[in-house]
Amino acid sequence: MQMNSNNKIRIILIEDHKLMRVGLKSLFEKYDDISVISEADNGKEGIEKVKNHKPDVVIIDVGLSDISGVEVAKRILAQCPDIKIMMLTSHLSQDAVIESLKAGVYAYILKDISSDMLAMVVKAVSQGAIWIDPKAVELIRDGGNIIPAKTKSRANFKATHANLTEREYEVLKLVVDGKSNYEIAQILKISEHTSKAHVCNIIQKLVVDDRTQAAVKAIKEGLV
Repeated sequence: MQMNSNNKIRIILIEDHKLMRVGLKSLFEKYDDISVISEADNGKEGIEKVKNHKPDVVIIDVGLSDISGVEVAKRILAQCPDIKIMMLTSHLSQDAVIESLKAGVYAYILKDISSDMLAMVVKAVSQGAIWIDPKAVELIRDGGNIIPAKTKSRANFKATHANLTEREYEVLKLVVDGKSNYEIAQILKISEHTSKAHVCNIIQKLVVDDRTQAAVKAIKEGLV
């Protein structure tokens, strides 16, 4: 992945709803390691901007007004195969999910995703991870034969990180979901102190610097 001198993940947004573009741009401004370098309100303009700016990640609305998001992804990857593409949508469609994955996109995301989760997915995708919204996974798992079952991914992750306890796996999944220590404590009915201790243990065992990196590693290696 090519990043700029500030080590920021460079993103281009291709989204025909202005409010959504503004919201996404504002959302990413909270993160020091992510930068929206350009945006487009239609597919043709987006393809041209990607060609000119060579970003690390492109986020595309599936339902663009001029060209379908899947077609935009195909044209971008034909010119720039190393760019990571994430598809964003309000509505689930089995065909759109399958066609997106066949085209070579790295993520398929619903627009109700939390801001922290979206940022984590961007970071994971920039490192080569594939992430699909759980609702989309359920939609295509039986008929699409595109991705492995979640249980297999979790088994692979557990085989690689056998030093994590079952409780730590539970906590890690909640960290990936963007939950705070307090929220984890409430969900698992444990004290906040215990929740914090589990998160610290996870960070140590995964050999990462913080909870965000732990979540990114879990996404990249197929826990979720």
